[in-house]
Amino acid sequence: MRKLPIFIVCCFIVFSACQSKQGKESGAVEFKNINQSVAKSFSDLKTLDTFKIELTGRKPEEMVLNFTIKNAEGKEIYNTKIKGTELLGSTDPNIDLSKEKDQIVFLKTIADDFFSDENFLEPAVMQEDKPDKYTPDKALYEELKKSGLNGFKYRLGKENNIYIAWSEKEQKVKVYYNCC
Repeated sequence: MRKLPIFIVCCFIVFSACQSKQGKESGAVEFKNINQSVAKSFSDLKTLDTFKIELTGRKPEEMVLNFTIKNAEGKEIYNTKIKGTELLGSTDPNIDLSKEKDQIVFLKTIADDFFSDENFLEPAVMQEDKPDKYTPDKALYEELKKSGLNGFKYRLGKENNIYIAWSEKEQKVKVYYNCC
C-alpha cells in the first residue's frame, strides 16, 4: 500500500520533467523586459550622466526601445523611443528574421549591446576630424571639437548610426553625425 503513493509521485515527477523539456523545445522564447542603465560623462566632463534603456513588449510589432539620458541633477536631457519594427526593417538582408523568435532574439541583442564601450565616444569629435556630408550641423561639430565633450552612438539599423552629443551653446542633446 505504501508503494502506490511513491509510484504516483514518481510518475508525476517524470511527467513534469517531460512537459518542461517539451516546452523548451517548442521554439518559444522566454522574454523579460530589459532595463539597463550606466553612468558616463556626457553633458559635462566633471559629472556623470545616467544613460538608460528599456526594451518592453512581448511581440516584435509591440516592442519599443526607450532610450533616455539624465544629467547629474536628474533632469532628462534626451529621450527617444524606437519601435521594434523600425529596428527590424533596416537590418542586414543576410540575417534571417522570418520567425518571430529570431526577431525577438535580434531585438534583445540590440538592447543588450546598446551600452557597449564602443558606443561611448571620448571625445565626440577628435581635433583632426573634418565634417563631411554626414554632418547635419557643422557648427555643432566645431563646437564639440572645442569643448571636448563626449558623444554617444546608437544604431537604427545596418546602415544607420546616430551620433549624439551635448551642445553647451544650445543646452540640449543634438545629432552631430548620422551615417553608416
